[in-house]
Amino acid sequence: MNRDEVEAFYRSYLGACNAHDFDRLDGFVAGDVRVNDRLQGLDDYRAGLREVVARYPDYRWNLRHLLVDDDRVAAHFADTGTGVPSGRQEFAFYVLRDGLIAEVWVTAT
Repeated sequence: MNRDEVEAFYRSYLGACNAHDFDRLDGFVAGDVRVNDRLQGLDDYRAGLREVVARYPDYRWNLRHLLVDDDRVAAHFADTGTGVPSGRQEFAFYVLRDGLIAEVWVTAT
Protein backbone atom coordinates (compact mmCIF):
# COMPACT_ATOMS: atom_id res chain seq x y z
CA MET A 1 0.00 0.00 0.00
CA ASN A 2 1.16 3.53 -0.64
CA ARG A 3 0.98 6.28 1.98
CA ASP A 4 -2.53 7.43 1.01
CA GLU A 5 -3.83 3.85 1.05
CA VAL A 6 -2.30 3.19 4.47
CA GLU A 7 -3.84 6.39 5.83
CA ALA A 8 -7.27 5.49 4.38
CA PHE A 9 -6.94 1.96 5.79
CA TYR A 10 -6.07 3.31 9.24
CA ARG A 11 -8.91 5.85 9.23
CA SER A 12 -11.33 3.04 8.30
CA TYR A 13 -9.96 0.94 11.17
CA LEU A 14 -10.43 3.86 13.54
CA GLY A 15 -13.95 4.37 12.22
CA ALA A 16 -14.80 0.76 13.07
CA CYS A 17 -13.33 1.24 16.56
CA ASN A 18 -15.27 4.47 17.16
CA ALA A 19 -18.46 2.78 15.93
CA HIS A 20 -17.67 0.03 18.46
CA ASP A 21 -18.03 -2.40 15.55
CA PHE A 22 -15.28 -4.74 16.70
CA ASP A 23 -16.62 -7.65 14.65
CA ARG A 24 -15.22 -5.84 11.58
CA LEU A 25 -11.66 -5.88 12.93
CA ASP A 26 -10.71 -9.07 11.12
CA GLY A 27 -10.45 -6.86 8.02
CA PHE A 28 -7.89 -4.67 9.79
CA VAL A 29 -6.04 -6.68 12.43
CA ALA A 30 -3.98 -9.85 11.97
CA GLY A 31 -5.12 -12.96 13.81
CA ASP A 32 -1.72 -13.17 15.51
CA VAL A 33 -1.46 -9.47 16.42
CA ARG A 34 1.16 -8.55 19.01
CA VAL A 35 0.50 -5.75 21.51
CA ASN A 36 3.42 -4.19 23.38
CA ASP A 37 5.60 -7.09 22.21
CA ARG A 38 3.23 -9.76 23.54
CA LEU A 39 1.20 -12.10 21.37
CA GLN A 40 -2.40 -11.13 21.99
CA GLY A 41 -4.34 -12.49 19.04
CA LEU A 42 -7.38 -10.94 17.43
CA ASP A 43 -9.95 -12.40 19.83
CA ASP A 44 -8.21 -10.95 22.89
CA TYR A 45 -7.60 -7.67 21.02
CA ARG A 46 -11.35 -7.38 20.41
CA ALA A 47 -12.10 -8.37 24.00
CA GLY A 48 -9.84 -5.59 25.29
CA LEU A 49 -11.64 -2.98 23.22
CA ARG A 50 -15.01 -4.35 24.31
CA GLU A 51 -13.92 -3.99 27.95
CA VAL A 52 -13.16 -0.32 27.34
CA VAL A 53 -16.60 0.38 25.87
CA ALA A 54 -18.33 -1.73 28.52
CA ARG A 55 -16.88 0.64 31.10
CA TYR A 56 -17.36 3.79 28.99
CA PRO A 57 -20.23 3.17 26.52
CA ASP A 58 -19.62 6.38 24.56
CA TYR A 59 -15.81 5.98 24.46
CA ARG A 60 -14.19 7.64 21.48
CA TRP A 61 -10.65 7.72 20.12
CA ASN A 62 -10.30 11.27 18.77
CA LEU A 63 -7.37 11.37 16.38
CA ARG A 64 -5.15 14.40 16.96
CA HIS A 65 -2.07 13.49 14.92
CA LEU A 66 -1.32 10.79 12.38
CA LEU A 67 2.01 9.93 10.78
CA VAL A 68 2.45 7.29 8.11
CA ASP A 69 5.82 5.95 6.95
CA ASP A 70 5.60 2.95 4.62
CA ASP A 71 4.00 0.18 6.69
CA ARG A 72 4.24 2.08 9.98
CA VAL A 73 1.58 4.30 11.53
CA ALA A 74 1.91 6.56 14.56
CA ALA A 75 -1.24 8.02 16.12
CA HIS A 76 -1.98 10.41 18.97
CA PHE A 77 -5.47 10.47 20.44
CA ALA A 78 -7.47 12.53 22.90
CA ASP A 79 -9.77 9.88 24.37
CA THR A 80 -13.23 10.93 25.49
CA GLY A 81 -16.39 9.45 26.93
CA THR A 82 -18.58 9.76 29.98
CA GLY A 83 -16.38 9.00 33.00
CA VAL A 84 -13.10 9.02 31.04
CA PRO A 85 -10.59 11.16 32.95
CA SER A 86 -10.33 14.64 31.46
CA GLY A 87 -7.20 15.12 29.38
CA ARG A 88 -6.65 11.40 28.73
CA GLN A 89 -4.25 10.92 25.85
CA GLU A 90 -3.18 7.82 24.04
CA PHE A 91 -0.20 7.20 21.79
CA ALA A 92 -0.05 4.19 19.50
CA PHE A 93 2.42 2.87 16.97
CA TYR A 94 1.33 0.23 14.47
CA VAL A 95 3.21 -2.06 12.10
CA LEU A 96 1.31 -3.41 9.09
CA ARG A 97 2.10 -6.72 7.44
CA ASP A 98 0.26 -8.13 4.47
CA GLY A 99 -2.22 -5.25 4.67
CA LEU A 100 -3.19 -5.85 8.32
CA ILE A 101 -2.14 -4.45 11.69
CA ALA A 102 0.38 -6.99 12.98
CA GLU A 103 1.96 -5.08 15.87
CA VAL A 104 0.67 -2.38 18.20
CA TRP A 105 2.67 -0.43 20.73
CA VAL A 106 0.37 1.66 22.91
CA THR A 107 0.46 3.77 26.04
CA ALA A 108 -2.08 6.10 27.64
CA THR A 109 -1.72 8.94 30.12
